[in-house]
Amino acid sequence: MQIRRIGDVPVGAIGLGGMPMSIEGRPDEGRSVRAVHAALDAGITLIDTADAYHVGAAEVGHNETLIAHALATYGGDTSRVLVATKGGHLRPGDGSWYVDGHPDYLKRACESSLKRLGVDAIGLYQHHRPDPAVPYADSIGAIRDLLDAGKIRMAGISNANPEQIRQAREILGGRLVSVQNQFSPAFRSSEVELKLCTELGIAFLPWSPLGGIKSAGSLGGAFAEVGARHGVSPQRVALAWHLAKSPVSIPIPGASRPETITDSAAATELQLTAEDLAVLP
Repeated sequence: MQIRRIGDVPVGAIGLGGMPMSIEGRPDEGRSVRAVHAALDAGITLIDTADAYHVGAAEVGHNETLIAHALATYGGDTSRVLVATKGGHLRPGDGSWYVDGHPDYLKRACESSLKRLGVDAIGLYQHHRPDPAVPYADSIGAIRDLLDAGKIRMAGISNANPEQIRQAREILGGRLVSVQNQFSPAFRSSEVELKLCTELGIAFLPWSPLGGIKSAGSLGGAFAEVGARHGVSPQRVALAWHLAKSPVSIPIPGASRPETITDSAAATELQLTAEDLAVLP
């Protein structure tokens, strides 16, 4: 497994996104736990979760609890695993999503995540999504306060534009370590944020790097062509493409099947040639 860095923490170049294990259409818990264990077996050391990854209103933090259980039941060493969670997105239980960026809420959400994850300090805490009703500086100020208080070890943001990245970096006193935005072969609008993160040396964590739960399985075209050339899946090619885009890119494909995340992890071993990259978008 290739190694990249989030802040001063080395992590595997491919992460695991936990969302499919906990939202609508989720599998039984046993399969999800096996998927986490398979990820760890494959050398993955970054697991991304959020308190909003759940279905019912009464099960806030479902995915955080599941990830904590999977780590606790793993037979190997988990001391190098970085669990990244997020706060600021909520689900009332009717299938919808909304945001709350008020500082008091973010601090309460962090405290709840600490308890569910069973840790004294969260490895990486990310502001999930900007709240139009709250000044961005106020929301990021709460993240700064959590960092200063030792509740979180590192701070990141998600779904942010270049202006917000620069603003967060300033408010955090240069301690912004990651930006998590949607980015995939089919969704390229975050290219400008990827470029900025590369320039600033901030880890860029593409979410839905294969195009999302409904699209990942149908990835084809040039990715299928290159995959056939190397004898690997189009999905593995797409993740290798992400890695080739920038040295700060650490894609976090969502998975709930052991075989899927095992295939994704192998993308770090796939060396795309100049010929391959020429036909990929």
